Amino acid sequence: MLAAQIVHAAGESSPGNLDSGTYAVVLAVPNERELARVAERLVAVDVAFVPIHEPDAPHAGALMALGLRPARKEALRRHLSSLPLLR
Repeated sequence: MLAAQIVHAAGESSPGNLDSGTYAVVLAVPNERELARVAERLVAVDVAFVPIHEPDAPHAGALMALGLRPARKEALRRHLSSLPLLR
């Protein structure tokens, strides 16, 4: 819940002019390798996202998250439904 609220706050404070019906959802993967696989799948189906890499030690350069561009949930669900909500 805390992660979802943080993402929601980030969206609300962004200058991106998000539609009022935009939802924030936080999904989980067990490790960086699986996150990279998700990114590859999204690239293959043209789902827009921003890869987030940690610049500082000890994770310098590690892929830490994927920020998906707002899209219809039906289009995203088809590619992300296997990922659990962050708990």
